[in-house]
Amino acid sequence: MIKTVMKIDGMMCGMCEAHICSAIRREVPSAKKVSASKSKKEASFLTEEEIDQEALKKVIDDTGYTCLSIESAPYEKKGWFGRG
Repeated sequence: MIKTVMKIDGMMCGMCEAHICSAIRREVPSAKKVSASKSKKEASFLTEEEIDQEALKKVIDDTGYTCLSIESAPYEKKGWFGRG
């Protein structure tokens, strides 16, 4: 899995967070655990494959918010399962 974290400026309320999540789901249909936080000024999601960061940035910018950065890194689920 790959975790992508986006820094986004312009979110002011819960509806802003919902708009961001909807835009991400439209651009990256395979995205899982999509979330956005106005207080952290970020959105994050998980995918199985690499994403087109430029296309995603354009989608966010086109919604009226400002995508400041996008970072993707390998993600491993943390928890008790899988520990041997």
